[in-house]
Amino acid sequence: MSNNNEIVQKLWNLCDVLRDDGINYSDYVTELVLLLFIKMVHENTEAETLDKHTLPEGCRWTDLNAKSGINLLNDYKQILLKLSTGKDAEGNLVHADPLITAIYADAQTRLREPRHLEQLIRSLDQIDWFSVQKDGLGDLYEGLLEKNAGETKSGAGQYFTPRVLINSMVNCIKPLPGEVVQDPAAGTAGFLIAADQYIKSHTDDLYDLTAKEQQFQKNKAFVGVELVPSTRRLALMNCLLHGMEGDDEGVVHQGNALGKAGETLAKADIILANPPFGTAKGGEASITRDDLTYPTSNKQLAFLQHIYRNLKPGGRAAVVLPDNVLFEAGVGTDVRRDLMNKCNLHTILRLPTGIFYAQGVKTNVLFFTKGTEADKYQEENCTQNIWVYDLRTNMPSFGKRTPFNENHLKPFEGVFGDSPNGNSPRLEGEWSFNAEEIEAPDTAENDNVAERLTTSRWRVFTREWIRDTKGDSLDISWLRDNSSVDAASLPEPAVLAGEAMSELVQALGELDALMRELGAGEEADVQKVLLDQVFAGDDE
Repeated sequence: MSNNNEIVQKLWNLCDVLRDDGINYSDYVTELVLLLFIKMVHENTEAETLDKHTLPEGCRWTDLNAKSGINLLNDYKQILLKLSTGKDAEGNLVHADPLITAIYADAQTRLREPRHLEQLIRSLDQIDWFSVQKDGLGDLYEGLLEKNAGETKSGAGQYFTPRVLINSMVNCIKPLPGEVVQDPAAGTAGFLIAADQYIKSHTDDLYDLTAKEQQFQKNKAFVGVELVPSTRRLALMNCLLHGMEGDDEGVVHQGNALGKAGETLAKADIILANPPFGTAKGGEASITRDDLTYPTSNKQLAFLQHIYRNLKPGGRAAVVLPDNVLFEAGVGTDVRRDLMNKCNLHTILRLPTGIFYAQGVKTNVLFFTKGTEADKYQEENCTQNIWVYDLRTNMPSFGKRTPFNENHLKPFEGVFGDSPNGNSPRLEGEWSFNAEEIEAPDTAENDNVAERLTTSRWRVFTREWIRDTKGDSLDISWLRDNSSVDAASLPEPAVLAGEAMSELVQALGELDALMRELGAGEEADVQKVLLDQVFAGDDE
C-alpha cells in the first residue's frame, strides 16, 4: 500500500501544474481525473469491466501522448466533446456507451497552456503503474478523492465520511450477495464501494458465485443517488475502476433523493448513508417529496424518513446523523417515534468530534432494522431496547495531529456482535459479565457493578425509559466529561467555534419550528430570509 500512497502523492502534486494555469483547489480533482481516467483505462485494458467500456478510437491515451503544442490542447478538447456527447463536432456518432457519456457529461477543460497539458501527460506516463497491486487503480483513485477532501482550503468534502468509519459500518451491517445496497446521498460512492469490497472479500472476489449472481453484483446490487453533477462524475469513475457497472445510468444516478429521484427508488435490503447536513434553501436541493409523513425543511429528518421508508421488510440500515436529529423537538420527535415504531433502532454510536472536516460537528451512527410481517410489532413498538456506545466523551480531539483510525472502532465492533440486526448476545460494559454478576449485583464481591456501569461506554436503555424519561429524545449520555475540569484538554479554538456555530444553527432551527407551531409563519419566513443573508457565505 506504500506504493499506492506514494503515487497518490505524486498525483496530488500534479495539482501544482493546474494551479499554474489558474485552476483553483475546488476544480483540482475534477480537472485531473478527466485526464487520469483515460490513462487508467489505458493501463487497465485487461480488466473485464473497463474492457467492456473501452474508449472509442481517437479518444484514447495513445491519441494524446504522441502530440504536443496547440494541436494537443485542441484535440483534447475535441476528445472531451466526443466522450461527453458520443458525437464529434460534425455530429457523427463516435460511441454509444451511456456510461462513458454519463462520466464525461458536460466535461470541459479549463487548461489554457498546451505546455501544462503536456506536463500532466508526461507526469502520468512516468508513474510506475505496474507496481500497483490488483485493483490498485481503484484504490489510487479512492486515495486521491480522500486527499482532496483532506485539503481544508478546498472546501471539498466538508462532511467527507472517513474510510475507517465507512468500513466499520459495513462490517457491522454485513452485506450479502444478492442484496440491494443503496446510498441516497452517494457522494463519491464510498459506502457502495466498501460494501462491494466486503462482499468480494467474503466470496473469493465473487468466484464463489454463479455467473448469474456475479452479473447481479456488477449491474444491480448497488444503487446511489447524487445531486451534484461533478461529484457524480467522480462517483461513476470510482465505481467503474472498482469493477462496478450498474445499469445504463451507472451505479450512481443523477438526482435529488428528496425529490423525484427518491420517490422512484426501488426498496432496498441495505441502506448506508451520510446525508448532507443543513436546511433546504430551495432550488435544486429543495425537499419536494409529498410522500413523506412529516414535512420538514430539515434535510437530515427528510433523509431519515426516506431511508426507513425505503427499506424492504427486514432490511437494515446504518446512517450518520448530526446530534440535532436526536433531540430536535416538534417534527423531530414525530420522526423518531415513527422510526422506533416501524424499525428496531437497536444501536446508536456516538462519534467523537474532529473526525469530519467540518470542525465541531457532533454526529452519530444509527443502526436499525425494518419490521417484517412476521414481527409482532411491524408498525408499532418495533424498538424495545436501544444500545448506546459513547465514543465521544473523554476522547481526544481528532484531527491531523491525532488521526482517527480503525483501532478506535474495534471495541465498538466487538460489543456490536456478529448479528447485523443487533441480535447478538450483548452485555453492558466493555468487560465480560457472567450471569451471576448481573443477577446479584449487590453482593459484596460485585458491589461495584453499578458504578462500573456508569463508567462504561456501552449501555442499554429501554423504550419505556426513553419515552417516559427523555420524551423520546435520543440524545443519551451518562459519562462524566473529564475535560470539563481540565483546561489543558480543551479542543482547539477552531473546534470550539465550530461547536458553538453548530449549536447556534440547531437552536435557530428549533426557534423557527416553535414560531410556526405558534402560528407566526410569516414572521418566521421574514427572519429566515434575514438569517440566510447573514449566513450567505457559508456554502462557499
